[in-house]
Amino acid sequence: MKNIVHIDAEFITLGQFLKHANLISSGGMAKWFLSEYVVYVDNEKEDRRGRKLYPGAMVEIPGEGTFFIQSTKSDTKEDDHDISESEA
Repeated sequence: MKNIVHIDAEFITLGQFLKHANLISSGGMAKWFLSEYVVYVDNEKEDRRGRKLYPGAMVEIPGEGTFFIQSTKSDTKEDDHDISESEA
């Protein structure tokens, strides 16, 4: 499954991403998640919750999906981060 993650900020950390993608329920679970699951950022294994994800980054979590970080500029601020499913 491919997903697009829209961010309004310059970057999002991997820990914040996991929470916004509903893979964890709280930021405190990021360290545990990264120790239990294999996560790839731009095809390299990553286990640092503070890793900065900039627009253009790809996050792959086997069994969960592939996520693409994209920048969005909106006039209204409904949410800081919006996750939407897109068709491949």
